[in-house]
Amino acid sequence: MKLERSEIFSSAALFGVALAAAGAFRWWRQNELTTPNKAMLISGGVLLLCALVGFFPNIVRFFGSRGGKLGTNTVVLTLGVLAIAVLVNFLGFRESKRWDWTPERLYTLSDETKKVLGGLKEDVHFIRFDRVAGRDALAETMAEYKKISPRVSYQLVDPQERPDIARQFEVRRPGDIVVSSGARTEHLKDSDEQSLTAGILKVTQARQKSVCFVTGHGERSLTDNDGPGFSRVQKDLERENYTVKPVNLAEAKQVPAECDVVVVAGPKTGLFPEESASLETYLAAGGKVMVLADPGTDPKLDPLLTPWNISLGNNLVLGVSRAELLSGLGAAAPIVTRYGAHPITETLGKEQRMTFFPMTRTVDAADKKNVQKPVTDLLLTSERSFAKLNWETKQKELAFEQGKDRPGPLTLGVAEEHRDGSKIARLVVIGNSSFAANAYLPQASNGDLFDNSVNWLAQDENLISIRPKSPTTRRVLLTRTQEGLFQLFSLVVMPGIVLVAGVVIWWKRR
Repeated sequence: MKLERSEIFSSAALFGVALAAAGAFRWWRQNELTTPNKAMLISGGVLLLCALVGFFPNIVRFFGSRGGKLGTNTVVLTLGVLAIAVLVNFLGFRESKRWDWTPERLYTLSDETKKVLGGLKEDVHFIRFDRVAGRDALAETMAEYKKISPRVSYQLVDPQERPDIARQFEVRRPGDIVVSSGARTEHLKDSDEQSLTAGILKVTQARQKSVCFVTGHGERSLTDNDGPGFSRVQKDLERENYTVKPVNLAEAKQVPAECDVVVVAGPKTGLFPEESASLETYLAAGGKVMVLADPGTDPKLDPLLTPWNISLGNNLVLGVSRAELLSGLGAAAPIVTRYGAHPITETLGKEQRMTFFPMTRTVDAADKKNVQKPVTDLLLTSERSFAKLNWETKQKELAFEQGKDRPGPLTLGVAEEHRDGSKIARLVVIGNSSFAANAYLPQASNGDLFDNSVNWLAQDENLISIRPKSPTTRRVLLTRTQEGLFQLFSLVVMPGIVLVAGVVIWWKRR
């Protein structure tokens, strides 16, 4: 059987395409250009070249015809469109831009993370020990970190292929994430932004600072997981690499030397004179103190606050603006949207964040004209608020009484700093402690306010920011009547409308 010339070249073209495709597939699967792969690619290329030479006269005649010219135009146009698409994708890959439309900005790095990354002076390396098939969510997050700081790097390690690295970092199970900087390493339990940023702090900070909470007078408990407790406060501070510990000043006689910040959180009874004196001595030596004093209590801290030109109001602040009425918390939980010019509240003011204070009193400068001891107002209520005197007496309605009550705007918290050479003493006083309780800390920006206050007191200004937010759970709660109406509408009314419409259309067209 005699083969025609065209059949020979057609077979060469088919075999060439098959060999080239097989060689390329093997190269992609093996991720290595082996000798057999090279032979298949070269053989396929030679056969395709021979077929092209053999068909060259036919190709010339084809492109000279009318159909060939139209086909050429189509091919050129198609290649042009493909080239534009490739160029757009290439530019999009190199200059990627994302928009985060979620209300909580869940896919945008928080101010806290940006500040921590911007202040890195050491290289930080993240390693995830796992085998990941497909999308690696952690790699995507690390790419966002790298955009802000080139000092951050990420590596995915298969512990079965590299057991030496797994042993070096004491990895016990697949999925472990390790962050390291120099000789310091930390194993992370989660891969969310807060855990990753906390890991960076733990391996880059030279020393863990301590936040001591005074006990013995009915203060908020760090071990209480219920609504009034402060267990969430402890978790938040530990996440930012602080050591949290209780301290009983009556037993210790003085503030322990390891306390970088002392917090007096909502004492129900007054501190003893000796305890107040120990806090005074601590401040005089350059200490940092936060006082959270609820209304209706006397913490017996006037000897501490008076030299700082700060006084606690014997009142209850009520808010009757539209925001308070719509919040559902009532007038006794005034909402703050106005903040003083201070590092603690700077980010809250810029972001127009809200904080609220269930059952709070005023905190003011005792002598506003005393320029020697200026006090910075942190938290300011609206004009539609007032401070109620004698609020503990039985009244049917806590209404504003002209001439007796104090109209807004009112100050709910202040901050002050005294410098004496190299010693820097700082004091924050807020007329409420429940804003930082477990029930209210995660809401609005209450947690940011408390953490920022500790950051400023501890002289960790680089941590003062807006923290990452968790997704909000949004549910529609229906009554039984509403559920019944919904089922009636979805199971009876809507199908009935469709059925009637179908019958009418059929009747008109029959």
